[in-house]
Amino acid sequence: MSSDNGRPERDPAGRDPGADLQGSEQLALIRETVRKAKVPKAKPRTWRGAALARELPVAKVLVDKGPVHLDKLWDYAVPAEMDAEARPGVRVRVRFGAGTGKVREGRREGGGLLDGYIVERVAESDYRGPLAAVAQVVSPEPVLGPGLLALCRAVADRYAGSLADVLQLALPKRNVRAEREPSPPPLPPPGVPAPGSWERYPAGPGFLDALAGGGTPRAVWTALPGPHWPREWAVAVAATLASGRGALVVVPDGRTAARVDAALTEVLGAGRHVLLTADLGPEERYRRWLAVSRGSVRAVVGTRAAMFAPVRDLGLVGIWDDGDHSHSDVHAPYPHARDVLLLRAVHERTGFLLGDLGRTVEAAQLVENGWARPLEADRETVRAAAPLIRTVDEGETARDAQARAARLPTLAWQTVREGLTRGPVLVQVPRRGYVPRLACERCREPARCGHCSGPLEAPDAGTLHCAWCGRPEAAWHCRECGGVRLRASVVGARRTAEELGRAFPDVPVRTSGRDHILTTVPGRPALVVATPGAEPVAEGGYAAALLLDGWALLGRPDLRAGEEALRRWLDAAALVRGHGGAAGGGGGGGGTVVVLAEPTQRPVQALVRWDPAGYAARELAERAQLGFPPVSRMAAVAGPAEAVAELIAAAPLPEGTETLGPVPLPLTEPGRPRRPGQPPPGEEWHRALLRVRPGQGSALAAAVKTAKAQRLARGEKDPAVRIDPLDIG
Repeated sequence: MSSDNGRPERDPAGRDPGADLQGSEQLALIRETVRKAKVPKAKPRTWRGAALARELPVAKVLVDKGPVHLDKLWDYAVPAEMDAEARPGVRVRVRFGAGTGKVREGRREGGGLLDGYIVERVAESDYRGPLAAVAQVVSPEPVLGPGLLALCRAVADRYAGSLADVLQLALPKRNVRAEREPSPPPLPPPGVPAPGSWERYPAGPGFLDALAGGGTPRAVWTALPGPHWPREWAVAVAATLASGRGALVVVPDGRTAARVDAALTEVLGAGRHVLLTADLGPEERYRRWLAVSRGSVRAVVGTRAAMFAPVRDLGLVGIWDDGDHSHSDVHAPYPHARDVLLLRAVHERTGFLLGDLGRTVEAAQLVENGWARPLEADRETVRAAAPLIRTVDEGETARDAQARAARLPTLAWQTVREGLTRGPVLVQVPRRGYVPRLACERCREPARCGHCSGPLEAPDAGTLHCAWCGRPEAAWHCRECGGVRLRASVVGARRTAEELGRAFPDVPVRTSGRDHILTTVPGRPALVVATPGAEPVAEGGYAAALLLDGWALLGRPDLRAGEEALRRWLDAAALVRGHGGAAGGGGGGGGTVVVLAEPTQRPVQALVRWDPAGYAARELAERAQLGFPPVSRMAAVAGPAEAVAELIAAAPLPEGTETLGPVPLPLTEPGRPRRPGQPPPGEEWHRALLRVRPGQGSALAAAVKTAKAQRLARGEKDPAVRIDPLDIG
């Protein structure tokens, strides 16, 4: 230490050793403080005073905010640093709801951060006030192309919804890891496939030739029963790919998608198509969606959400089993896959194929008005491919002592016993929960209102009124037979599997239902009890099938009860070996199907003749006379009674709109699943139906959407609106 200041002596270079020690201690202290401190989350910049892009400095952004009164594009300034990434179609984050009071250095600030999509870049904005800047480009990946945007806009207009709501259904959530991976290069088009089993249909080879030649044929295909239809879909897709175009097929569930996926892999090989289902998980689903969006893959098969898949150079859109309720989305604005694909076929000028074992009334309308051509086999081929159908009415069941013990008539008992000697036997039991209303006691014709033809119901003894318009019915009589007595239709049995197991103790009994669905079963003798839609495929086809309690399906209080019953029966009967040989390609001779329902009912007769096209054409003609959908267009408005009445009064409805109701809806029991349009537990809702003539559907949707926007802008509660609801009673 020096004698004058008491400090340590400096080193020869003149540095103070104490200063070095003190500096190292401070640095260590700073590091420890930073390590323990909570790092604040980064906030997107406001770009105050930042220079804007030289060219096209304004971005029109679709903000991901659902209410219909905000359903428009909003202008935002594009900073120069974002110029390269802020392209049309990319995901961005913007500030929304700041108002005009917070403006600094020419930029509007404040508001909450919302997701959005850049739709286009323009030179200047129509809005003359200060613009907020785009806060952040979330990803440079263009996910919203012009074609997909136009489709979503059309769907929103069709269903009186907002564009943001439709985009939430159309675009999957972003996954960073999947987005960073490159998609494989596209493969060259495959060769033109051989028609194969399409030759069973007279117009089948011509339809394939049109697809392979770059044409846009449109057909309603009534598929033959048996296991060939998945491969027939694959051949149609292969023919489209051979023309250098893409193809999209939408199916109702994952089991069906897996069958078509396996057929596509067999016909096309690996790498030419992708499967899009919810079971994939968000990362893998987004990875496959990106492969489609980038043009790496041109063929897609998937469930409902795949209807928006951005396939490049689309040449064919197809849907299988369009009558299945799974095709109708459960989220607003509730689009149906069939209608979305019809819009795509028109807007993108593609081929169209609607395939089914049966035929819906909507499909019959496409054939009736000439928009699509029927694609079906001749009667001789149908009889050879279909199983033998036999019927048993309720009277025979009641008279048979063996039937009272085993809950099966003699014919059904004998069919099961004989079928079990040759293979598995399918037993279809109606799903629990079908609650019928009323039908004529004499002829079983559903009881309908004399004013609007809606279904009649009796909420209590001595009271009879319409479930649609709410009018009381004091002097009802049957239009078919003149009867004046009513009855409740039969409901399904609960103990079928247990009783069959006791009746056939040496045969294994397997069940397939909502909680546990089987995909396939071996070709060995067994009893397979399944609910509608959950029937597994048997190796070589079933030897026989029982369709129990037909009134549980036919007696449902819905306009589509007969159509739905026939669809369920056809799906089950198509799994049985054909009458002219084994439907599944295996041995064992033809199969037999026994349906327990009134033989005189039209759906039963259509099943016996295997004539779904004839049944659908007759249903369409009757609905045209009564003004029922799909000939007319409807909107269902459900909510508190006052809100329903106010929305209808405020809507500029087209001339001639007929209002049915409102009527009270059944209360939703706590703990039970709530379907779209049903009231929340504890709330009393009413429902009104707005019906318009053909050609006024667009005007009806626009009027309802306008009224919804006005109510939301005033902060009033918005009733649930559904265009062309599936269930109208």
